[in-house]
Parts: sequence; C-alpha cells; structure tokens
Amino acid sequence: MVALARTPSSGERLRAVDGFLAEAFADLAKHDDRLRGVAVEVRFDRGVAHLTGEVADADQLRLVRLLVGRFDGVLAVWSRVRVGGREPVVVDLGCGAAKQYPENLGLDLRRADGVDAQADLSGPLPIADNSVDVIFTVHILEHLIDFLALVDECHRVLRPGGVLHIMSPWWGHVNAVADPTHVRLLDVQTIKGICSRPPGTPRWYPLHAGCDGASIFADMTPLAPDAPEPAPSHMARFFD
Repeated sequence: MVALARTPSSGERLRAVDGFLAEAFADLAKHDDRLRGVAVEVRFDRGVAHLTGEVADADQLRLVRLLVGRFDGVLAVWSRVRVGGREPVVVDLGCGAAKQYPENLGLDLRRADGVDAQADLSGPLPIADNSVDVIFTVHILEHLIDFLALVDECHRVLRPGGVLHIMSPWWGHVNAVADPTHVRLLDVQTIKGICSRPPGTPRWYPLHAGCDGASIFADMTPLAPDAPEPAPSHMARFFD
C-alpha cells in the first residue's frame, strides 16, 4: 500500500505555526514602510490569515494580501476589510449556521441561524452582477456535481478585484470520502485547472493556493476577458 504524500499537521504544531506567523507579521509591519499607517489586523488560525480593519484604497488591501501571503505556512488569506470607509459586501455560500464572519450575508438551501436568504447553489445566484467584494465557499464545492457552474456564478457577481475563497476536503484525506454527500474530489491541481480554462470561459487569477493534508485552500480573483494569462512563474508557485 502506497502512503499518501501529505499528512495533516497536529493541532499543537498548527498553533505553533500561527504564533510564528503572528510574530513575523508584527515584525514586518514594524519595519516595512509600506505598512506604516495601514490599520489592518491580521489573525492566524491554523494557517489561514484573517484580515480585518480598514485601508485607504484597494491598492493597500492588495499589498497587505500580497505580503501576508508570502509567509511560508500561510494557506489562505481571508479578509473582511473596509476600503475607503466602505463596508465590503461579503457573501457566505452554503454557510448553514457557521458564517466565517458574523456580518456576512449567508445564503443556503435550508433555513438555519445565520442564513439570511435561501438559494439553490446549483443554479443562478440571486445576486446582481459586479456587486460583491468577497465570496466564501467553505466545504461547498465537493457537494456539487457541476461546481464549475457555481464558480462561474461567483465570477459574474464579484466586482473587479473581488476575491473568491475556496476550502474543500483534499481528495487524499479520509474526510473527502467519509461524508456520503460529497460527490466530487478536489486537489490543489483542481484550482490550476479552474485558472487554466480556455478563452471564452470565465477566467481566474490565483492569489493563493495550498493544502494542509486535510483540506485544500484557494483565493482567486476574476480576470477580465482581455487580461493576460497568469505568468508561468506565478502558477509554478502553487501548482505542479
């Protein structure tokens, strides 16, 4: 029997890594002039960086995301940050009773505490074009036979510069097959496939992608139809 390459890190190690990442960002913020006066708080939870606070403009937010995402051990960079005084529009798809941030707009097929509107995620989203800043799909794609349809819908409703956050069980972990409602298996390479689709389909730029041995993570932003493809050097950072 061939052993799988990745094994999940222990909770103790993950907490230690979170502590290291917090110290590393605090040191960066102290010495990097680009971060002076930027009122963003960064909290690390099992390798996921959570950004909250406020920035002056979208360029500042992109800079913070970039710098945090460069730390070894960061799996994803999730954010709910005010930009120029405006609260972001953040949608939590399939959230159930567990929204990633309490203020998010929660959409789910079934009613539950935290669900603000009911929606069938296998069909069109009841959201206007270019109206959302951030979308969370946490443990959702593995439940959909055609999850690309939902990914395309996310592309439609996100504003330019918006971000789609994905978290799903890694195909090599028992959690991927233990739940009989899971109908798809995903890998980090699946994200590469999403970001390498042919012309004429909604296109994405990967901001971050990773795997902790139990789950895969990806942060993606929509590409305009005439935007260049992601550079091979950038794709090589995340994908085989």
